[in-house]
Amino acid sequence: MKRVIKFLSASFIFAVMVLNANLAISADYKVGFIYIGPPGDHGWNYQHDVGRKAVDEAFGGKVETVFQENVPESADAERVMTQMALAGADMIFATSFGYMDPVINVAKKFPKVKFEHATGYKTADNVSTYSARFYEGRSVVGHIAGKMTKSNTIGYVASFPIPEVVRGINSAYLAAKKANPNVEFKVIWIFTWYDPAKEADAAKTLISQGADVILQHVDSSAIMTVAEEAGVYAFGQASDMSAFGPNAHLTAIINGWAPYYVEKVKQGMAGTWKGGEQTFDGIGAGMVIIGDLNDKIPASVKKEAMAIRDGIAAGTLHSFTGPINKQDGSPWLKAGETADVGTLLGMNFYVEGIEGDIPK
Repeated sequence: MKRVIKFLSASFIFAVMVLNANLAISADYKVGFIYIGPPGDHGWNYQHDVGRKAVDEAFGGKVETVFQENVPESADAERVMTQMALAGADMIFATSFGYMDPVINVAKKFPKVKFEHATGYKTADNVSTYSARFYEGRSVVGHIAGKMTKSNTIGYVASFPIPEVVRGINSAYLAAKKANPNVEFKVIWIFTWYDPAKEADAAKTLISQGADVILQHVDSSAIMTVAEEAGVYAFGQASDMSAFGPNAHLTAIINGWAPYYVEKVKQGMAGTWKGGEQTFDGIGAGMVIIGDLNDKIPASVKKEAMAIRDGIAAGTLHSFTGPINKQDGSPWLKAGETADVGTLLGMNFYVEGIEGDIPK
């Protein structure tokens, strides 16, 4: 995921120095995490930190974890990971798409350190990647959105036009359209992962345009707060956000990183960890979790949504099953045909029916 935060201050440099000092402690195994934003975002970074804490709990004093938040996707990421490696980190989890090249660069300098990069695609002998099939969850929430909208206008606040975000929009739209042929999507791109003010403004704009259900692929709970105040519906992103909108919050797509982190650290300690692997798991593996459903959702819709979830988990349903055309009307998938992983990972087009262009 390309997560961009454009700042580097004296306080950030100091934080790296403190991190280096904190890493230099005695433990059987040392694991570092770098985050693009704050763990307090109640979204993407929060869930990764939940995973880090699960590692602490699973291994106790045998493993020491440290993290650095608000790390820009630039040479600063290389600097932080270099400090972690020099301070004795055995394994480093880099949790944002834009850390991809920095991970590869640092990994070359520290061949004995094991690197795990979230949502990237470049590997090496000591670099593996992992991502989740978030689009599977968007099939479930898309269905609910299509059933719950009264205006037939669904708003979508999007971050960056990378394949992960594009396929999420497509998946949600296809599910919503199947549930309600009259729906239309309005997408606003804000080119940031974490900016509560921008997220809130985008949500308010969508509501003013008639949207009564809002989906998001950005990190904070600001949209949920706006939805609650406006009396419309929304969905939690990466974690349960019901505390910020008990009436608005229909359900959430929850990122289940903890089991993966615990397993990879276990492999690292046992000497069985392998570089060059690429993990891409979803609902079936527990890396994508559908949260509790709000009682405002009719029982029949709950049943349908859970059937979609269970079908995807069992492998009997696929979010992208033809016939599906691309936005320009050209054929993409034939009837019964499902999308291959390569196309999903590189998706750069809208499906037929979505209005507007994907920013370049």
